[in-house]
Amino acid sequence: MLVKTFGAAVQGIDATPVTIEVNSSRGIRFFLVGLPDSAVRESHERIVSALQVNGYPFPACQLVVNMAPADIRKEGSAYDLPLAAGILAATGGIRSDRLPHLMLTGELGLDGSLQPVRGALPIALAARRQGLEGLILPRRNACEAAVVEGIDIYGADNIGQVIRFLNGEEDLPVTHTDIREIFARGQETAGPDFADVKGQESVKRALEVAAAGGHNILMIGPPGSGKSMMARRLPGILPPLTLEESLETTKIHSVAGTLGKDTPLITVRPFRSPHHTISQVAMTGGGASPQPGEVSLATGGVLFLDELPEFSRSVLEVLRQPLEDRHITVSRARYTVDYPAGFMLVASMNPCPCGYHNHPTRPCVCTPGQVQRYLSRISGPLLDRIDMQVEITPLPFEKMSDARPSEPSAVIRERVVRARRLQEERFAAYPGIHCNARMTSRLLARYARPDETGLRLLQTAMERLSLSARAYDRILKVARTIADLEGSPSILPAHLAEAIGYRSLDRADWAG
Repeated sequence: MLVKTFGAAVQGIDATPVTIEVNSSRGIRFFLVGLPDSAVRESHERIVSALQVNGYPFPACQLVVNMAPADIRKEGSAYDLPLAAGILAATGGIRSDRLPHLMLTGELGLDGSLQPVRGALPIALAARRQGLEGLILPRRNACEAAVVEGIDIYGADNIGQVIRFLNGEEDLPVTHTDIREIFARGQETAGPDFADVKGQESVKRALEVAAAGGHNILMIGPPGSGKSMMARRLPGILPPLTLEESLETTKIHSVAGTLGKDTPLITVRPFRSPHHTISQVAMTGGGASPQPGEVSLATGGVLFLDELPEFSRSVLEVLRQPLEDRHITVSRARYTVDYPAGFMLVASMNPCPCGYHNHPTRPCVCTPGQVQRYLSRISGPLLDRIDMQVEITPLPFEKMSDARPSEPSAVIRERVVRARRLQEERFAAYPGIHCNARMTSRLLARYARPDETGLRLLQTAMERLSLSARAYDRILKVARTIADLEGSPSILPAHLAEAIGYRSLDRADWAG
């Protein structure tokens, strides 16, 4: 008897439906074809044990299982449940009339329990695209998958419940998730607040500009000047996630397996802060079984690289392409996957090996050559892709002892949201462009053209600082954002002057 069941293969952050065909005939052999990996081949032993423990003997006949399309490699243990259901249906162990309308996914324990799988959200989306009526999966993944509307999500604890449900002997409750309620409740989550930051008004202004335009920013300053503390407060002034952004971010974390059991939907912007010992694969994604890297997990939020020069040169250089293209393509011999990489880069660094170059009170013990070698760990092309470079000075005692609270994040966020709203209206006719940082050269010429006075100021800065063409574009983008924060329809010389001031490392005298 030939029976078909449906599973799904996760590729990148999307899932492709997989048709599992099971044919039973006389004999005693078991064949599994369709490009399965070793984890899928091992499913035979898990299925045999799970069925026996739950009182369903494994069929004593020849079974041929094909997983189509055969040109997609099937990886992982999530095929255990659809394989078991197909085998039982092909041998008359369960009714097969419901299987054409359902997708199944889940890993089986030896006792028949269903273990959670990665990628439940994209699998549910694939089932809906396929026109199926429902998805059966482990109960711990049910809330995550129920974010998808228009399809019934059934969560089960063990294979016995699934078999009885398919036989019509027991009902599995349909899991419901009110994504709008979860989304609205998550927006109220409070994080670190800028009200706790004493002084550093110029740096907070720079972070406000960066948040308003989606600009990448590098903070340079001595140890203990507050670089990491302020970076961790940046997501609190970014505009709230839209529902569409929330779903895309949740898909990425679902595939990576980083969603919490009680977190069906990511509602706050991610903040990823990998250690400087991170490998190139962990940063970009990939591996033997491809997984999203840090640049993808930070999509929609902030990727914070503390102590930037301490990162491996190869790790830093792979950031150049995703910073420009907002996505990354990982190509290996066995696969090619595309991951989103729409993150905002925030980095911090000391100005020299000892950390006290340009310090107002503490002397630097580094030679000029040591300072230059330290700074040269960050390549010029990467620095060009960082719109803003801000120098931080230590906080004086008067500021540290001031008990008055600073401006809270909520007030700063209101200004950022207003500026972003202007940008969204400006770029409404340009798909994929929502903020000034993503402007193309054509849009720069249209929306960020300074007047004659501003052009002369910019020409002087370009000549004195020996800026590249990419740095020229960055200055115009930042100036456009400063003008948006002030509600100005045009870029004024004062806006350009402030934007030029955010290129600290371009100053010839900075490194002494």
